[in-house]
Amino acid sequence: MKQISILTTFFLWLMCLGGEASVSVAQAGQRPIELSSRASTPGATVVLNGKGFGSFKSTQVNRVTVNGVPALVQRWEADVIEVKVPFKATSGFVEVLIGKKKLFAGFMTVVVPRIEAITPTEGERGTTLQITGQHFGLSAGARDPNTMFGVNDVVVGGVVVRPKRWKDDKIELEIPPNAVSGDVVVRLASSDPLPDGSCCAPVEHVVSNAVSLKLIPSVRVDPISGPVGTKVVLFGQGFGDAKELMDDAVLIGGRPVTIAQWKDDVIVFHVPLNAESGPLVLKHQGRERVLAQFTVHVPRVISMSPAGAPIGTLLRINGEHFGFYSESGSTPYNFTDFNTGGNRVEIGGVPAVIYRWNNDRIDVWVPFSVKTGKVVIYRNANRPNIGGLCCAEQGTQATEAGDFTLVTPIIESYEPRTAGLDATVTIKGRGFGTFLKTAEHADLGLNQKSYKRRSDVEITEPGEHATVISNVSRTEVLFNGTAALVQSWTDEEIVVKVPHRNLYGIGKKGEFFDNLATGPLVVRRGSWDLLPDGTCCSPKKWVTFEAGPFTIEAKGLPDPSYWDDDRPEERAGQ
Repeated sequence: MKQISILTTFFLWLMCLGGEASVSVAQAGQRPIELSSRASTPGATVVLNGKGFGSFKSTQVNRVTVNGVPALVQRWEADVIEVKVPFKATSGFVEVLIGKKKLFAGFMTVVVPRIEAITPTEGERGTTLQITGQHFGLSAGARDPNTMFGVNDVVVGGVVVRPKRWKDDKIELEIPPNAVSGDVVVRLASSDPLPDGSCCAPVEHVVSNAVSLKLIPSVRVDPISGPVGTKVVLFGQGFGDAKELMDDAVLIGGRPVTIAQWKDDVIVFHVPLNAESGPLVLKHQGRERVLAQFTVHVPRVISMSPAGAPIGTLLRINGEHFGFYSESGSTPYNFTDFNTGGNRVEIGGVPAVIYRWNNDRIDVWVPFSVKTGKVVIYRNANRPNIGGLCCAEQGTQATEAGDFTLVTPIIESYEPRTAGLDATVTIKGRGFGTFLKTAEHADLGLNQKSYKRRSDVEITEPGEHATVISNVSRTEVLFNGTAALVQSWTDEEIVVKVPHRNLYGIGKKGEFFDNLATGPLVVRRGSWDLLPDGTCCSPKKWVTFEAGPFTIEAKGLPDPSYWDDDRPEERAGQ
């Protein structure tokens, strides 16, 4: 008996030391029980594999303890038992109790979660936070937060977060928008059985050590790419009401930009002439913060059409990274100030009239004073002075789109030379260009002027007076000063109908012309030039080509007797 007592003491001492090869005295007469894990966190599920467990009878008869603390039994079969490591358990022996029978399953070390580092230690809400450490468990547990066993989670600045990824040594989560600066802790949920062994006591959490996280206001950058001259806006908080320090700045690729506006919640600047792709950095009150990676694009032309045309033609340039037209102002929104700066397109050195300017397409009207030459797109930009003030240099970035040839229309023939009302007349030649079917009127201020009472509206040749709006077309055929209805218009042939007005009479206040049957047949195209200050536009100007004389015959007129019969419906049935 004395030898057995000494042997028992020796084995118990080995087991207390945590030796993996230790064996209990009771196990000398029982089949071995394998634990799925020799080290577990509270709340983790541990599986016991062995023989002779029998069937489950009740929570009073069938029990499992960890260092004497009852564990919650989740599954009990003759050869396998699953239990949850209890919240109050400490390292010690795992025992299976079947009535008065006691089976030893070995020694278990109860571990707690520990955070070693978080990345970043300072960040914005909505960014990904990575937590590294040990003993976090293999998963966050059940997805339902109302489960009786609880759900492992992370608390960030007082806000409970359900992580996106969970491993035993690494957790990743998104910092919630309602979090505040504070501690980050990992919590492992656990639920112990009630005193009678049934489920379940209220859920409790084992909490890791705390690591401090500082949250800073998020900053939205719009856009994060563009050519030189692009307006970039930083939307955020805490910038200050003005740029207070000389060192306060915005950098792209390490180079300062010109600050157009600096307020507490918004900063507006433009991509400078010498910009290169790189990190977009905000320097404020001695701290540097990388907001985004900014890509500086170079405009590129893919195609231009047509390569040759008369004035008034819509010239289309397709490509990429042209930027936007009206982004040279200091407000956050381009439409607020509509400042075009030096953004423009020149044809043969003459500024064209901008019709549409998108990032991948620019359309311009060929101006009246256009010359044959290169088509060049200019982007306005600058270089900042010290401290980000404007400007050490004002300049442009030029992109060639191709060569343009000015075409002069030539009339070769027209038939017939006399005809009645609504007869068709065919004009042949070359260089007529395309017929303009756009709804944009020739007089760009017509929409404002139309609301004013006018006494100077001309129907005949308008002259050069700025307020005359006799024509809103820019491609037309005139019979003795009166426009005809165009049936078709190609670069080499125009077909029109003889108008009625010349025989019916034309007039205005105080004047009337009752017969304009004979006169010149004219083809003309209209366009404008930009004003000297770069704004739009001069009065419409015309290039006119006379085909020759034309006489409108008194054919196709209504039967004069039609006007003498004022009640034709009375004889409709006769």
